[in-house]
Amino acid sequence: MERENKENGQPARIAKVIARAGLCSRREAERWIKAGRVSINGEVCKDPAINIDTVDGVKVDGFALPVKEPVRVWRYHKPVGLLTTERDPEKRKTIFDFLPSSLPRVISVGRLDLNSEGLLLLTNDGELSRQFELPATGWERHYRVRVFGRPQKDSLRALANGISVAGVRYAPIEVKLENQSGANGWLRMTLREGKNREIRKVCESFGWRVNRLIRISYGPFELGNLKRGEIDEVHFRKLAEYVGPKIISCMPKVETNISPNDKKGRRI
Repeated sequence: MERENKENGQPARIAKVIARAGLCSRREAERWIKAGRVSINGEVCKDPAINIDTVDGVKVDGFALPVKEPVRVWRYHKPVGLLTTERDPEKRKTIFDFLPSSLPRVISVGRLDLNSEGLLLLTNDGELSRQFELPATGWERHYRVRVFGRPQKDSLRALANGISVAGVRYAPIEVKLENQSGANGWLRMTLREGKNREIRKVCESFGWRVNRLIRISYGPFELGNLKRGEIDEVHFRKLAEYVGPKIISCMPKVETNISPNDKKGRRI
């Protein structure tokens, strides 16, 4: 029997199919295809937009695509000092060096930089990761940010209206000064766009040096009481509530809580 891969009964783009298989994000799949790593029925495919209606015959680096697994999502409390990347040319530690070995292959939803901490979502579905990241999804990301400086009301109002830094336009950012203790102030910031190092860049434009950055929520997902280095799977019912009923049919029917000390997973 052919293993079909269609979206609403229609053929799907090959890059999307590879992402759905959990191998990588859709963008990464597009790069793999252009690099000649993907073939269909023995012929190299270099067009990431080509539509296919079955995964039979599709191979990446000579290997058939894995059978699609149920969509799963985990909350992970990323510590400072780890990169959100699978491999680092400089051999620095990444989050994937510390995840439990019992986890399937997972992809991060967006990134947190080396010196940032807090909530990072992981999923085994590259296409779902892409949907979570899209600005069109409209999800807010909430952060607590400690800065060396004394934020003033006019600066906070400027951020609320959106600003440009080094030629890059940043969408309005909601900012609230939670408290000021000496030379350090704690801000609560809400983003809807999430450009590369956005918080650090806009803060530095006002002369505030960020010395701690914690993401406390991403859309409906919250960091909660998750300790540094801990990972916790989102129950399928809660996931369906958050993302809608479209993917409920392919979700797992059990909840798995993975200890950060499980085999490869270590508390940091």
